[in-house]
Amino acid sequence: MAPIPGSGLAKGLAVTLRTMTRKTVTEQYPAVQPELPPRTRGVIGLFEENCTVCMLCARECPDWCIYIDSHKETVPPAAPGGRERSRNVLDRFAIDFALCMYCGICIEVCPFDALFWSPEFEYAETDIHELTHERDKLREWMWTVPSPPALDPAAEEPKELAAARKTAEKLAASQAEPKPDTPGGADS
Repeated sequence: MAPIPGSGLAKGLAVTLRTMTRKTVTEQYPAVQPELPPRTRGVIGLFEENCTVCMLCARECPDWCIYIDSHKETVPPAAPGGRERSRNVLDRFAIDFALCMYCGICIEVCPFDALFWSPEFEYAETDIHELTHERDKLREWMWTVPSPPALDPAAEEPKELAAARKTAEKLAASQAEPKPDTPGGADS
């Protein structure tokens, strides 16, 4: 059966009329902050203490919008007779949000949990060159990162926690056992 000529137009007009008769919902944005979903991707926050300057985030970034500078410092030996070690020290960590496409690859590849999504979204600038935010600003955004959701009580315990718990239980059990007196000691 052939469609009636103009039926598509009638359906489109019906949708338009139905939409026009509904009450509009306007959010008063600057005065009232919006309710954001818990996993909103706003900006990237930096937890500087966890950053080891491994450069994985900068290497994996498809836009090359992460700029990292560092230098090496010599750390004295931890114990006498030990050897000196060197470690990387972060000098600059900046993200150019004019280039960033908010893919989250940098956050996923960071092995030390130094980068996090912050729901902060009000960081517009009048000049595009000011969208490159340095580590001080990224650190401020770190404190707006929401805490992770609670674990599911019915979930299986992670292997790492289970191994650590078993080791702690064995250690506590070995310390709680009384040691038997050895014959032929100093008292006999």
